Amino acid sequence: MEKELIISASADEVQVALLEDKQLVELHKEKNNSHFAVGDIVLGKVRKIMPGLNAAFVDLNDEKDGFLHYIDLGPTYNSFEKYLRLAMNGDASVKTLKNFTIEPVFGKTGNLSNTLKVGQYLLAKIDKEPISTKGPKLSGDVSFAGRYLVLVPFSNKISISQKIKGSEERNRLRRLIQSIRPENFGLIVRTVAEGKSVADLDADLRSLMDKWEQMTTKLRKVTGPQVIESELGVASVLLRDVLNDDFNTIYCDNEAMCNEMRDYLRTIAPDKVDIVKHYKMSTPIFEQFGVQRDIRRAFGKIVTIRSGIYLYIEHTEAMHVIDVNSGNHIKAGTGQEDTALQVNIESAKEIARQLRLRDMGGIVIVDFVDMQKAEHRKELFDVMTAEMKKDKARHTILPLSKFGLMQITRHRVRPAIEVDVQEKCPFCEGTGTIKSSLTVVDDIESNLRYLGMSQHESKLTILAHPYIQAYLTQGFFKSIRRQWQRKYHIRLSIKPMESLSLLEYKFLNSSDEEISL
Repeated sequence: MEKELIISASADEVQVALLEDKQLVELHKEKNNSHFAVGDIVLGKVRKIMPGLNAAFVDLNDEKDGFLHYIDLGPTYNSFEKYLRLAMNGDASVKTLKNFTIEPVFGKTGNLSNTLKVGQYLLAKIDKEPISTKGPKLSGDVSFAGRYLVLVPFSNKISISQKIKGSEERNRLRRLIQSIRPENFGLIVRTVAEGKSVADLDADLRSLMDKWEQMTTKLRKVTGPQVIESELGVASVLLRDVLNDDFNTIYCDNEAMCNEMRDYLRTIAPDKVDIVKHYKMSTPIFEQFGVQRDIRRAFGKIVTIRSGIYLYIEHTEAMHVIDVNSGNHIKAGTGQEDTALQVNIESAKEIARQLRLRDMGGIVIVDFVDMQKAEHRKELFDVMTAEMKKDKARHTILPLSKFGLMQITRHRVRPAIEVDVQEKCPFCEGTGTIKSSLTVVDDIESNLRYLGMSQHESKLTILAHPYIQAYLTQGFFKSIRRQWQRKYHIRLSIKPMESLSLLEYKFLNSSDEEISL
């Protein structure tokens, strides 16, 4: 699988598009004025304790307080509380923890009001970014993620990713990590560490220990709530988490960010430094690589799949709802049941992509086309499970209910990506909205496919706005009209009609009678 990263950076925002085999599968946006990111380590001050919720609101020197529940304090809270007190008092010995006595494991049950006090400082990690009216969700389980390892303070445990299957490789990694593990620090070995040498792992560990020491030094000088250790930028985080041999190109239109990524790649994958390319053309980078067009197609309430199937996607505060419609699907099987299975399988693949692309989280309810056979429902469940394996976010998929509904839960740590795919109508001076003009050609082709292959029309005339007509016929031999004629075996003519709006079109049959769609 070929992977590409397309990065558009401006003064206000960084947008990162991940393409797999030239198809957009992930879109990430990060405001440059955003105060918090998932993974940031913050020093907070308890502002209010809520005994009824067994939780506390924590002042982070921001307009929204952080939220911390008792169960999120983590098993090492007692050790972190002791460490924070020593670090803020300037005790240099906590930089290495060599002579540090780890405190007993913090209990999973208890009352927060007996543990924290208003005005108390505490160290926490951003577990979820602010979503809607909610402030960031905090966790006291502080750790440092690297390329191959995750550093876990106040632990002596070594954990290895379950995705590394070979027992010989697991034993090799365990022996290597045991030989380099610092005292009172646990380590989690990530999947990408498989096959790596001790030099690679040791270099990653040293960089993580540097972060720990920098944090310890900074805590001695702090005067109030603030971010102590920032997570990497969105582009570098993607490189850290998904970079592999399939990654072959990174294009970025910002030279400073290109240099930043090259510097980061020199530390995690020196052989990949040359894949970073500085994009210098005048055409916007997302336009040049077709990302903007894919965004317009993929976002919005209605998502059309090329075969004529379309999805209705609705977002609410509590959940997301997706309705599958067969539309003008023409790849009919031997009967209604086979057709429903084909429609559902194709929709499942697009739904899995949409969840990644929009970063939808929480509860997702999918209403598939009804199927009667149990083996077909099982096949659909297997397809969805296989497609969702590509998703890094934690998720759970339940089999189809008797009503044809599938329930998916997906871990959400950021607000869902939303892209406005509607534009002001130029024909009513902004009093209404119409579908984006970028999709009109796709709509025409979808209807043309239906008329030619399902209704067996052999000769058609399309009436369209002069701009659309010119676009479809330009180039003569290589025009879109010619391509459609060859593709669908239809004699096709396209005529301009000035009385039609930009997005209106009509189909006429061989008798010049308008076809109702």
